[in-house]
Amino acid sequence: MKTIQTLIFTFFLTATVVAQTKHKMKIYISADMEGVAGVVTGDQLGTGGFEYERFRNFMTEEVVACIEAAKEAGATEILVSDSHGNGENILIEKLPNDVMIVRSWPRPLGMMEGIDETFDGAIFLGYHASTDSKEGVRAHTMSSANITSVKINNIVMPEAGINALIAGHFGVPIILVTGDNIAIEETQNLIGNIEGAIVKQAISFHSAKTMTPEASYKLIREKTKAAIKRIKEFKPYTLKEPLVLELSLKNYRPVELLQYFPGVERIGSHTIRYTGENIIEISKFLRFIGEYNITLQP
Repeated sequence: MKTIQTLIFTFFLTATVVAQTKHKMKIYISADMEGVAGVVTGDQLGTGGFEYERFRNFMTEEVVACIEAAKEAGATEILVSDSHGNGENILIEKLPNDVMIVRSWPRPLGMMEGIDETFDGAIFLGYHASTDSKEGVRAHTMSSANITSVKINNIVMPEAGINALIAGHFGVPIILVTGDNIAIEETQNLIGNIEGAIVKQAISFHSAKTMTPEASYKLIREKTKAAIKRIKEFKPYTLKEPLVLELSLKNYRPVELLQYFPGVERIGSHTIRYTGENIIEISKFLRFIGEYNITLQP
């Protein structure tokens, strides 16, 4: 009798543990700032801007709205990446205590640092269009000052595309992107019919018709819940490997020097080609180009 009772108890205990494990859901949030409601110029984007302190608060509140909605929709664990500028924009004291956040640089996976195969989905918050785009508020890829084009396997890559490939490397789908209408359209055309929260309509590089912050929080909550409800529909974004990166820079000299690296070919006056085994190699290469300076200290 004891044996039967023990077996029954073990069965139900195992079933309960399996059920609890099955319902765990990990969500990754990569947060940029150019796509936040109201952002239009450098006045909102950097520490020297007269509106920066207000807008880092609006960025934080968009992140909080996304977190709260994700939890209400079933997320049990959330990791946030502060992926704009110096990586120290989000007011971390305003985040829920059970959320972890990645801050500052350098990081091998850039805006996607910390993601792995245990996540169920990833969200791009406050994103913008690519440097190849003729439209979009503050459209650029990695560096508006230095980079004029980024392609992988001959496909124009916004930051959303590069980051979707990183998530896809780990089998994680992108489920939602927020930002201006051009950024959402560009991302959806590239990686599929994911949810999109358009918080402003682009007029020019430095102008937009925008929602108010409170209206954007409401929309982001709605779209986050919609994305998680559809999470099983989304597929990881991948490309055939090895991956061929073509990178065009504004200035001659970095291109001249980069061609000295093994595996780097100069294919134009301002353009280099680099082949990586996978997106992780490409990401590390891009991080090096974007951040290395011989005067770095300590």
